[in-house]
Amino acid sequence: MTLLRIRTEIEDRPGRLAVLTAALARRGANILGLSVQVDTEGVVDEFIVNVPPGGADAAGLRAALEAAGGVRTAVVPARPHELVDEPTRALALAARLRHEPQALPAALAELLRADEASWSSAPAVAGSAEEVAPDVLIVPIGHRRVVRLRRAGLPFTATEAARADALVRAVLPADEPLPTSRRVLLRDGTEIVVRPLERRDGDAVRAMHERSSLDSRRMRYFSSKPFPSPRAIAQFCEPSHGLTLVAEGPDGSVLALAHLMHVLDPGVAELAFLVEDAWQGRGLGRALAELLLVLGRDRGLVELRATAFSENARIRRLLTSLGGRTIRTEEPGIVEVKLRLDGRSAGARAGVTGRMAG
Repeated sequence: MTLLRIRTEIEDRPGRLAVLTAALARRGANILGLSVQVDTEGVVDEFIVNVPPGGADAAGLRAALEAAGGVRTAVVPARPHELVDEPTRALALAARLRHEPQALPAALAELLRADEASWSSAPAVAGSAEEVAPDVLIVPIGHRRVVRLRRAGLPFTATEAARADALVRAVLPADEPLPTSRRVLLRDGTEIVVRPLERRDGDAVRAMHERSSLDSRRMRYFSSKPFPSPRAIAQFCEPSHGLTLVAEGPDGSVLALAHLMHVLDPGVAELAFLVEDAWQGRGLGRALAELLLVLGRDRGLVELRATAFSENARIRRLLTSLGGRTIRTEEPGIVEVKLRLDGRSAGARAGVTGRMAG
């Protein structure tokens, strides 16, 4: 039997995976492993298959998948040890690194099956053309060093970058824990407190919505929804739903809501926020967006996604300035912005919607 690792990008809609697996079956390939990952253009399906003697070769399998709708398909040889359960392998590597921290490059290479892994200083690679090459991944190690990985024939995905970052953070000395609340200084010198939403904030959140214009609420909810119901507030407070932050003004009133909400896509969360009109244009929206990026990365997310009216130039500029990539959707007048959390630009290579007013 010939063992192969196959990776292909597909359109993220129901039934596409079934079409790919049927195409592989018709070519005699037996699927032994499947992983769903996120990358710049959408969902990446990775298969480990074995093919009987005389069966389809790499070129034949690539052609079959591309005919079934797969794009940027790569087929490379695999080895039996690659069939080890991924979570088990990652945990074993983390345990090994606790005793051999100097072996971090080798462990990262094993985690991502890279051909090369080496230490480098951060300034030596920052801004280099090679840093964004699809077959090169730069993994930050603290503030001054990085590990440079290379893997021929199989570009790194955003999910793999997140896995590497998670392994590093699992074995390095822990940073100071993120505070449950923090103070943010706006451009005009006003100090704002940002903290998790609590159920007791219901009345203050309602008052903030009532102070917000119909247009701001429409930008956030795609309708002139007056304010979240008590049931919605309770849901926003549930960790299983995600994380919702409030921004408090000097007088204790709620000025903004910011959401990081779980979705079904692997490693992806929905980004959304609403800033009341009187506090727009003062840097509060940017501060909240930057904080959600930090918190998303700390939670092991790969990508944040949001949707907005195409007319909402302010929010589009904000998210684009943070590295987001704007794409059109099938709905007229609606765009989606994707922000990657693996250190690469969303447009270099790579899914629920957040409605925003900032």
